[in-house]
Amino acid sequence: MVSFVNRGGRLTVGQERVWARRWAELGREVADLPEGPLDATAWFGREAPVLLEIGSGMGETTAQLAAAAPELNYLAVEVYQPGLAQLMLRAEAMELANLRLLRGDAVVLLREHIAPGSLHGARVYFPDPWPKKKHHKRRLIQPAFVALVASRLAPGGVLHCATDIEDYAEQMLAALSGEPLLRNLHDGWAPRPPWRPRTKFEARADAEGRISRDLLFERV
Repeated sequence: MVSFVNRGGRLTVGQERVWARRWAELGREVADLPEGPLDATAWFGREAPVLLEIGSGMGETTAQLAAAAPELNYLAVEVYQPGLAQLMLRAEAMELANLRLLRGDAVVLLREHIAPGSLHGARVYFPDPWPKKKHHKRRLIQPAFVALVASRLAPGGVLHCATDIEDYAEQMLAALSGEPLLRNLHDGWAPRPPWRPRTKFEARADAEGRISRDLLFERV
């Protein structure tokens, strides 16, 4: 079980500069983390609830959500280097102090470096849909992955997923509903939270007639 497929991509000049300037402070490679749980308190320089966003993409949503919740230690894990660099540019421009970035496999991060029952929440927004039926097994939101995330949530912690792909939304609902450590906070789909930023990709989905679905499940 892995959480991604490698994507290439060259950094722009601005992204290269911010990577050289800020990565040592704001970022870590999952593969290079020391054994055992990540010491978020030491990294952030404070004790605060930890929220993990899995697959932060180009960081548009992540930066806004971190800015809106300064009381949280906000972790974003992503494999795509240009996306992480762009997120650092956003974080720098917004003067965010509560955001840290991890590059690599979220499954390895969760399994080896996030202590059970330690997360305030987890978010997975618009993961790769793998639209061809023969590739559906590559989709991130599967029962084994949901069980892993659920085990890392503290009681009352919420796993929030969203997608604009109808059959993936149904797959997500089935996977989350089948996890005994989670309970649905709504009867089926959740109302779209007004605090979740609307990205250009979601706007495109709206224009093309695809409905975005949210799911909010709480650790029991």
